Amino acid sequence: MALQCTKTAGHWKIVVWDEEGFQGRRHEFTAECPSVLELGFETVRSLKVLSGAWVGFEHAGFRGQQYNHRDSRLTIYEQENFLGRKGELNDDYPSLQAMGWEGNEVGSFHVHSGAWVCSQFPGYRGFQYVLECDHHSGDYKHFREWGSHAQTFQVQSIRRIQQ
Repeated sequence: MALQCTKTAGHWKIVVWDEEGFQGRRHEFTAECPSVLELGFETVRSLKVLSGAWVGFEHAGFRGQQYNHRDSRLTIYEQENFLGRKGELNDDYPSLQAMGWEGNEVGSFHVHSGAWVCSQFPGYRGFQYVLECDHHSGDYKHFREWGSHAQTFQVQSIRRIQQ
């Protein structure tokens, strides 16, 4: 398993245990960890987020299924500042165009709940952006708020970060 903090600044803390019910060996993280195996953990059976937003991954190196413990709901808007046509999402979409979204751009997002990974191209390829309800109060008015490497409104696939 790998753990990744979804923000790059601030006070982020998560505690993990190798047994259910917050029992067994424990380790506290304040920064991302590409592999808990390097710390002697075979598995993570329970965790507690003390601050910040974290994403857990099934395999080392931030690979495999992503885990988050919330239901997910997202509204996408055609234009920045929540203008234009909109769509409500609560599932994974490997192609927004296949679901009926015209064009290959999304102008803005409102994350009602959960966390989402938005990808530049269909099939979850290209640049990826993690959006969550705890950041910007869930409001992402412009692509500059999606992450430091966002250079375009181009988003063609979206999936939930889930358990």
